[in-house]
Amino acid sequence: MNRPLLCALMLMLTAMPAGAANLVKTYSYFSIGGRTLDDIEKQLSKNGPEVKSTGSRHPGATQMAFTTRISYAQTATSCRIADASVTLKVKVILPEWRRPRKSDANVRLFWDTLSADIKRHEERHVEIAKNHARMLEDALKASYPQKTCEAAKAKAAEISAAELAGHDQDQVRFDRVEAANFESRILRLMHYRMQRVENGQLPPP
Repeated sequence: MNRPLLCALMLMLTAMPAGAANLVKTYSYFSIGGRTLDDIEKQLSKNGPEVKSTGSRHPGATQMAFTTRISYAQTATSCRIADASVTLKVKVILPEWRRPRKSDANVRLFWDTLSADIKRHEERHVEIAKNHARMLEDALKASYPQKTCEAAKAKAAEISAAELAGHDQDQVRFDRVEAANFESRILRLMHYRMQRVENGQLPPP
């Protein structure tokens, strides 16, 4: 069963810890221009990926699809899930600024801070999905035998629907918290980055 989810061209294959679901992760980038903060904001609003759940464009997004493969074992009196494997495919979409030659240092500092925060945000979406993929796989493997394989399949569908609904709720909850804290978070991160530059821990923007 496939369940695509759009939350928010280099290929990277990453494996989860042993015994957990599988992850296939890819990255893609969209270009933006502009010299000022207003220019960058307009470019992100214009060129950012469109998220169907919100109907608007975002500075970054993560597309997700869960694929579940289940095998069953039948006896004369029951049928159980013999094995279950969940594969999570994600595509992380991030912005790439075409930096002008003589861009302002403050604008560069802001962009470095913002782009790092966008990437962190999208990677957290991936982590949430990974956790739910693992929990789905574990829940399927732990399910009790049913009288028939049709009943076992129905139970598997019930478990999957409940776990994926929980996943969607956690993703929405994360976005809500992040949006509420955005301004204070960016200001704090800019101050921290500026301190690291002044201390020689980071190169000047």
